Amino acid sequence: MCVFLGISAQENNTFRFGYLSYETAIQSMPEYAVVQQKMKALQEQFQAETLRVEDEFNRKYEDFLDGQRDFPRTILQKRQSELQELMEKNIQFKEQGRQELADAEREAMAPLRIRLIELLSTIGREKGFAFIYDTDTKALPFLNISFGEDINQLVQDALK
Repeated sequence: MCVFLGISAQENNTFRFGYLSYETAIQSMPEYAVVQQKMKALQEQFQAETLRVEDEFNRKYEDFLDGQRDFPRTILQKRQSELQELMEKNIQFKEQGRQELADAEREAMAPLRIRLIELLSTIGREKGFAFIYDTDTKALPFLNISFGEDINQLVQDALK
């Protein structure tokens, strides 16, 4: 994503900016702890189900190993196919679970991110900043902070 950043100079040909740690700001929100608790509970549900299906697979695999010498060829092939199918379903379930967890986290965090962006816009306008820089990105190898203002505490106080 390419973003053009237009900076308007103030009367003395300098501009001011604010800077903060976006992640620290998000994590300081009271709602963040609630989101993390919900995500932990959802993750625990997926882990429990993953363990259950792994145990089921292991039982079937042990049964297969115990009886494979005595099975007629047709039953042996059927059991091998069942195990292969079960293993593929388990892999698919794990991938879908990872995706669902990521989607759930993105969805749960969206209102927090919107609230923070709105707050930063308000602070930026009130303080007359040309922009607010997220120090977490490390996108600027040099930033002369004498033109900027650390707004971490201001943001954290406003979010409480």
